[in-house]
Amino acid sequence: MLRILHTSDWHLGKTIYGKSMLPDQEYFIEQIFLPLVKQERPDCVLLAGDIYDRQIAPVEAIRLFDRVISTLNRENIPLVAITGNHDGADRVAVGTSLLEKQGVVLANRLERDRKPVEFIKEGRRIHIYPLPYFELEQARACYPDQAIKQLQDAYAAILGDIQENMDPDAFHILMAHCFIAGCTVSDSENPLSVGGSAQVGSQLLDGFDYVALGHLHAPQKAGKTGRYSGSPLKYSFDESHHKKSMVMLEIGEEVYTRLIPIIPQRDMREIKGPFSELLEKGKAEPSDDYLFATLTDQTPVYLPMEQLRAYYPNLLGLRSEWMMAGIPSQVGFDQENSHKKQTDKEIFDAFMRQICEMEPTQEDENSFRCAREREKREEMA
Repeated sequence: MLRILHTSDWHLGKTIYGKSMLPDQEYFIEQIFLPLVKQERPDCVLLAGDIYDRQIAPVEAIRLFDRVISTLNRENIPLVAITGNHDGADRVAVGTSLLEKQGVVLANRLERDRKPVEFIKEGRRIHIYPLPYFELEQARACYPDQAIKQLQDAYAAILGDIQENMDPDAFHILMAHCFIAGCTVSDSENPLSVGGSAQVGSQLLDGFDYVALGHLHAPQKAGKTGRYSGSPLKYSFDESHHKKSMVMLEIGEEVYTRLIPIIPQRDMREIKGPFSELLEKGKAEPSDDYLFATLTDQTPVYLPMEQLRAYYPNLLGLRSEWMMAGIPSQVGFDQENSHKKQTDKEIFDAFMRQICEMEPTQEDENSFRCAREREKREEMA
């Protein structure tokens, strides 16, 4: 049996809310991915694009990927990778000719006559077609005889060309980094373009035995033979419900796909409730997960991030239902109108209790009232 490990969308060097994900990505590489590779010993690893998060990747991210390549080479496990829309294609694929001699294929540009990567095991031939992310102009340059107006046209031309020359006795794997129509997107994915012109119909994939896809971060099937492995880590809070995984493709007399779950160093999730409840829960069960909090209090809470971060150090964002109440969704944030449910006295009393940790006296309230009236007179002057 021949086994192929499919992963994608590592986004090495990514930051979320200003927080670097490199420590979590290093944990994934060093504690999950490489140990799995050494244990399972797949015949090949497929990395379907977005190796890095941006075209000029941080040095630490480059070093991390270099460790992956070096380890796979020492273990004599081939790697076939394609560049995605986040990668700097020409920067990623430095020394590709030398790397190919060491079993590392980094496909970074569209080539009309590229031969498939071939593996032979137990008399079975596997042909892998690595198709990196490309712009429409590149497809038009490769296929000047085709009327290419949108991505669907480009993929129809490219895949039709590949299938026309395929060996009928081989098992055919396509690698691609694109948005297959009908699949689920996440907030962390940048759209390749606007509207339906960015989508590719799943029927174009039917001529391949397996399609290893990248770009969408939710693990999911795409058409009859396509599958997104999804990103190994959660990169936005709307991914909090995702069950991250890698895909092991097992090719024998029959073909199976096995999902290998990924348990990250830190989860990414949302918490919701009254401030006091979240604070007490944090005191009882501190967490270093990446969190986004929604406060359901109907009165103001002062310095909530600072107080909660004592127990939730990776609290990345916070939303207050009280602050957002009554704000027209099409108008934007109006802080003055959002406070109209509470009187000045109620806001002051809440401040005294939460920040000063004491009940306001009549003298305190009188001083505040005088100061507020003086402020209003100055505003009108």
